[in-house]
Amino acid sequence: MSSKNELDVYLFHRGEHKRAYEFMGAHSIPGGIIFRVWAPNARSVSVVGDFNSWNGRNHSMKRINAEGIWEVEIEGLSEGTIYKYAIEGQNGTIVNKSDPYAFYSEVRPNTASVIYPMKTYEWTDEKWIKRRDKLNHYENPMNIYEVHLGSWKRGGDGEFLNYREMADDLAKYVKNMAYTHVEIMPVGEYPLDASWGYQGTGYYSVTSRYGNPEDLKYFVDALHKKNIGVILDWVPGHFCKDTHGLYRFDGTPTYEYSWNLLGENYDWGTANFDLGRNEVRSFLISNALYWMREFHIDGLRIDAVANMIYLDYGKNGHPELRNEYGGNENLVAVEFLRRVNKAVLEEFPGNYVFAEESTAWPMVTKPDYVGGLGFTYKWNMGWMNDTLDYMSKDSLYKKWHHENITFSFVYAYAENYTLPLSHDEVVHGKKSLIDKMPGSYEEKFPNLRCLYGYMMGTPGKKLLFMGGEFGQFAEWKFDEGLDWHLLDYPKHKEMKRYVRDLNRFYKREKSLWEKDIHGDGFQWIDCLNHEESLISFIRRGKDKDEFLVGVFNFTPVERRGYKVGVPRFTVYEEVFNSDLKIYGGNTEKVREEIHPVREGWNDMKQHILIDVPPLSAVYYKGKFKRRG
Repeated sequence: MSSKNELDVYLFHRGEHKRAYEFMGAHSIPGGIIFRVWAPNARSVSVVGDFNSWNGRNHSMKRINAEGIWEVEIEGLSEGTIYKYAIEGQNGTIVNKSDPYAFYSEVRPNTASVIYPMKTYEWTDEKWIKRRDKLNHYENPMNIYEVHLGSWKRGGDGEFLNYREMADDLAKYVKNMAYTHVEIMPVGEYPLDASWGYQGTGYYSVTSRYGNPEDLKYFVDALHKKNIGVILDWVPGHFCKDTHGLYRFDGTPTYEYSWNLLGENYDWGTANFDLGRNEVRSFLISNALYWMREFHIDGLRIDAVANMIYLDYGKNGHPELRNEYGGNENLVAVEFLRRVNKAVLEEFPGNYVFAEESTAWPMVTKPDYVGGLGFTYKWNMGWMNDTLDYMSKDSLYKKWHHENITFSFVYAYAENYTLPLSHDEVVHGKKSLIDKMPGSYEEKFPNLRCLYGYMMGTPGKKLLFMGGEFGQFAEWKFDEGLDWHLLDYPKHKEMKRYVRDLNRFYKREKSLWEKDIHGDGFQWIDCLNHEESLISFIRRGKDKDEFLVGVFNFTPVERRGYKVGVPRFTVYEEVFNSDLKIYGGNTEKVREEIHPVREGWNDMKQHILIDVPPLSAVYYKGKFKRRG
């Protein structure tokens, strides 16, 4: 064994290998392919495929160390050869397994791995990468369009589009709609379409549903050329139990916890990764970096973090699931998350890692050296639940639930938050966003415009799932394209224009994002008007003259001559109004000038008098400088 290979083996078994995919798996050598796989409790391992009629007698692998790495060189094999590992367990049972480190796989329902040497791709996104690495993303706009690649659009006969076919259309669409990032649901190989990619088998294998690895690179490159970042959903907590996958890989728990109570995820029918096992850590940390190195992914959104950090998550507080100190925290998972976040941000300091974490676990976005988990952002699930609950109520009852729209501001700066209106909120009988809104067909649209306008003013980065931008009425369906035909109807066309203009407004106004993680970037004007279900607040930028006054009316009643305290005695102008006729509302045009009154109101020395449209989000700005 070469000295380099010895180092690979050493790092792999210590859980410190950050490029495990360059050593493990199938790789080209002069005249053929070398295969390596980790199967510590296997009695024997062979490589099988069409090339040997799926009989591994002549291609047995040699165990190269006591910790269970197996290796064989096979001459004459090349790119495109399909293969699996025939793994004999200690009981003599042989199971054919896909390669955990394969870069490509057969199109489902077939399950074999495909020899696919990583190719050199001619990237054209150098400007984007340089800009990304220099940018302080905390103090810049981040407005994310979440996409499921299999159902954004479909081909004429309902077939999947290729990554390349989607790339240019999606990049142009997202650019026009003024989003800053796209988040794509998992693209590692997975067997069941209905799992949306969250129950995987091939963590390094770009799903062949939509093309090959070079096609995915083209997709990312195309978005980067439009100055659109790409975030990838990543699932290091659990994996599916299909026979050809990671489950019981060598006949025993290998990638999953050995204790069934901890290793089995009964609610989801999956298995939980053993995040304390060194070889699993090398596998997963290398995988996180793989997507960033090889595919120029800008960020990862880690799915189901709560399932990882609580021993008894989904187990009804099982008394046996306790750590050495008696708590229910999964200490090895906590350490793993700190390691993976540190590894990502050390190598890619301009990138970001999001936690989809639904509990009150403290310091999720604080550094590991102060006891945090080290994420850059956390999805604000509390804001999402409270806000959607409030917005779905009839306006008559909102005054009794006013805290649902104000409470999230109490903890808005406890973490670096992202506000998610994601795919999870528009499936499984939860209704689409537009259909959650109360009232008739016509009344739902101003409610939704108000929600989006309020969301843009709330501290935190933004995320909206595809279809929400034009008011898709049906719940999301993973097996068909969005209802783009709705854009033939005026209300949906107006909604799309509204979201586009709102996104552009967000990007333009520094006060909506420059101090997203600083508490002095937000100030209440009035959070107590529950009787009229109306709130107002200030968002501030770094410049003392950079601020917006936002007023939000959550009822269908116009409030005429409404007093709003303002922080400076200057002329104000209305800079955004969700009730404009071009968006389907009733207001003809914005008010160009509003002069304040020197009378104290809302604990401020002056106020403005405004007419607040029904179900509206309206923003005002002081006229201190010439606006370009």
